[in-house]
Amino acid sequence: MRAAAPAVVLAVAWLAWFGVAQWSVVRFRVPILLVLTAGTALLAWWLVRRVEVPLPRWLAPVLVLGSVVLTLTVPLFSYLRGGWLTAALAVVAVGGVALAGLLLVRAPWGPPAVLGGAALTHTVLASVAVLGDRAPKIDVWVILQQGADVSARLGNVYTAQWSGSPGVQDHFTYLPWMMVLTAPGRWVAGDVRWMMLVWTLVLLAGLWYLAGGTPSGRARAAAAAAVLVVAPGTITQVDQSWTEPVLAALLVWWAALVRRGHAWWAVVPLALACASKQHLALVAPVLLVWQPFGWRRTLATGGLAGVLLLPWLVADPAAFVDDTVTTLLTFHPIRFANTWYLYFLNVHGVALPFAVTGLAMLAAVGGAMWAVWRRRPPVGEVLRWAALVLAVANLVNKQAFYNQFWLVAALVLASVLVPSGADDDAAGRGDPDALSARGRRGADATAA
Repeated sequence: MRAAAPAVVLAVAWLAWFGVAQWSVVRFRVPILLVLTAGTALLAWWLVRRVEVPLPRWLAPVLVLGSVVLTLTVPLFSYLRGGWLTAALAVVAVGGVALAGLLLVRAPWGPPAVLGGAALTHTVLASVAVLGDRAPKIDVWVILQQGADVSARLGNVYTAQWSGSPGVQDHFTYLPWMMVLTAPGRWVAGDVRWMMLVWTLVLLAGLWYLAGGTPSGRARAAAAAAVLVVAPGTITQVDQSWTEPVLAALLVWWAALVRRGHAWWAVVPLALACASKQHLALVAPVLLVWQPFGWRRTLATGGLAGVLLLPWLVADPAAFVDDTVTTLLTFHPIRFANTWYLYFLNVHGVALPFAVTGLAMLAAVGGAMWAVWRRRPPVGEVLRWAALVLAVANLVNKQAFYNQFWLVAALVLASVLVPSGADDDAAGRGDPDALSARGRRGADATAA
């Protein structure tokens, strides 16, 4: 029982995190903030103590079924109505039960079947969400959708005006490659959310590649895919066109390429991520001091990201900086964000100065850098440090919502796919000889 305690804690933390995250849209509640803070503190404790967390066979089915129960019982925000909402809930319920059953099957075809089932479940769920709500009333969808149209005309999204947006009217607050990476959904199928579906499938494939080609690795990856696609609040995430699946897919592929000994190729997905959303700059210093990736590749990532941004920066520097930097720094707090900034504002009427929130983020980044530099951990632990940095940034920011907390959890989930062993440590450092040796041993074991 004692050996299983870390797994039990992990299960409770995962379900609590996503239960309050689903409840948080669109409401501020102190208990929500406290649970998210406790989850972040638990992640910090896990990293400091480096506790080994076993992954017993029961864990994934429990998480999947628990997620189904939470999805059906916790207040859920969605623009889907009537039969469409019922259909979406049915997809999660039926898909979750089916995936839990497949996870319990002991057969060689089990992991591929689970991975395929997870991909199918999410594809059907996304289809229901897109077809059931053709025009979600959220500025994220409006600016990505109309931004794709502007780009198709070779216009500049940073000088465009958005019509029908319930929020932002005259700014494109993302970095430009978020538009580039999602626009094909609009161009080909009429809605950027179809491309969000594609990126989620790319994420699931990345989990499979990250976990490795061994039977145990495939089983872990399939379980992670099943857990992720039925996470509470996924219906809202798809419906709202939130962009974090793009970032998660790119970061997981970065980790997978580093682990598989292709660290220079890993520069490409990381640069695309950094050219898509601003707050990933917080993760770059951690990678800078992590020797398996190192300062050369981190600087190459920054250089490539800069090249990717250059056309928009050159086209209108003032508009680019105003939309992507100034607007975010001066944007008004959104009252239903569950952050400590909003706690002091909503409960005590006090707006925390940037010195306080900035110091908290600086402490998180500095602590992660020190630990990663001293320990030279495998890539799984690095993913957890990145998740901790982003979680702290979320909690002290003027705004942070379900999608940002979803990304933190997705990185933690990806991190547990990389077990901490001698071979995996070598693989995490991008050692091709270690990978080849492990592959030979795996082949020998299979032959035996």
